[in-house]
Amino acid sequence: MKLQKDECILVTGGAGYIGSHVVRQLREAEAPVVVLDNLSTGRRDAILDAELIVGDTSDRELVTQLLKAHRIKAVLHFAAHTVVPESVANPLKYYANNTCASRHLLECCVQCGVGQFVFSSTAAVYGMPDCERCTEGLPANPINPYGHSKLMTEQMLRDVGATGALKYIVLRYFNVAGADPGGRMGQSTPVATHLIKVACQAALGQRESIGIFGTDYPTPDGTGVRDYIHVEDLASAHLHALAHLQAGGDSTTLNCGYGSGYSVREVLNTVEQVSSKRLNIQELPRRAGDPARIVADNQRICELFNWRPRFNNLEVIVQHALAWEQQLGKDSNA
Repeated sequence: MKLQKDECILVTGGAGYIGSHVVRQLREAEAPVVVLDNLSTGRRDAILDAELIVGDTSDRELVTQLLKAHRIKAVLHFAAHTVVPESVANPLKYYANNTCASRHLLECCVQCGVGQFVFSSTAAVYGMPDCERCTEGLPANPINPYGHSKLMTEQMLRDVGATGALKYIVLRYFNVAGADPGGRMGQSTPVATHLIKVACQAALGQRESIGIFGTDYPTPDGTGVRDYIHVEDLASAHLHALAHLQAGGDSTTLNCGYGSGYSVREVLNTVEQVSSKRLNIQELPRRAGDPARIVADNQRICELFNWRPRFNNLEVIVQHALAWEQQLGKDSNA
């Protein structure tokens, strides 16, 4: 993987959970970066040494100014709302930010000659897959506004790409977890519903209990199985995607996961082991729309980028996530 160091990269949502890890890795690779983030969920201190512009991707005048002033040739687009239950309760918020703002951003990119675009998508576009692993060729059938809002942007990218205006990589994330091993950044969204984050909060006494939603799924222990990917490995996939486009590679869509899954019980057991705390676990009915199993087929990304994850270990993921939650607790009490 070799990045060009003479062209500035625009990272939208770069102060957020995943974006901030990507920005840090880009800066460690000596790539020039400018971040656009409205700080609605992102943290200013997560940016470290990159330039931060506070604003929205829907602000076409601001985006156009940034693209021209920094002579941007590549955009990494993370700015989005990501809480599935909230998307069900307030779908227009998700279509406005995840779809309409992305449309405005793409228009600005085309007008300013941006030739490379990496998009933060989601396995939620697959909906309720009935298969051992999800391949990129699986029909997309999202079941919530979050998944729909992301899929609509994927379609816009395909259509714009077909005109020859730009090339793109769509990265479909599975369950992102963990934090920077150096303790500089992690998942900070207040209403985050990620299992590992919530379980770590429960282990630290920040939540009274944690629920298992459904214990009668057709899985080895009856609980849902998910593919958990460490945020550091996911961030490195973005650098590979950018390098691929900078080298003249073709547009494509790729899964970002490890190709193996852990059940809810396995995750909670690991959190108990790592934290040496007993969790107060509540067994609750299934939630509507939760698939029994969703695991990535990651063969394409591994082959195309020679991508080799470094943190494919549930215990390590939990260790880093727990350390981050402890750090957040110290910061809030300071």
